[in-house]
Amino acid sequence: MKSLLQLWQTWAILSAIFAAATAILAKVGVGAISSDLATLIRTAVVLALAAAVVSVSGDLSQVTVVPGRAWLFLVLSGLATGASWLCYFRALKLGEASRVAPVDKLSVVFIAIFAALFLGERLSPQATTGVALITAGAVLVAWQ
Repeated sequence: MKSLLQLWQTWAILSAIFAAATAILAKVGVGAISSDLATLIRTAVVLALAAAVVSVSGDLSQVTVVPGRAWLFLVLSGLATGASWLCYFRALKLGEASRVAPVDKLSVVFIAIFAALFLGERLSPQATTGVALITAGAVLVAWQ
């Protein structure tokens, strides 16, 4: 039997918990400064943390063998992440965290759509119902 640390579900739940903490902490942090400056500070912290993890794990030596296609898509992903964070912090600056975060979680819906369109993934009827419920939930929480 796999340990909890070997299950993708464990890491996904931890990701959700940290994302929730991110929203609350960011809302407080962005209160007195511009949303763009807040994004820069957060990004610097993420970069430092990721660099420390990669350094400790010994994976830094592998950077020279990363294929060009991987570089391209990771750079594009990084640009998308940056754009997402800039928009997210601007939304937090202007709105309530309890309303901004559910709309941000519509990313789950967009991921399902994009995965079907670009990766050929298919949603089961159960998953399709879940995506529809996520959409409905985000709308109900965000728009009062």
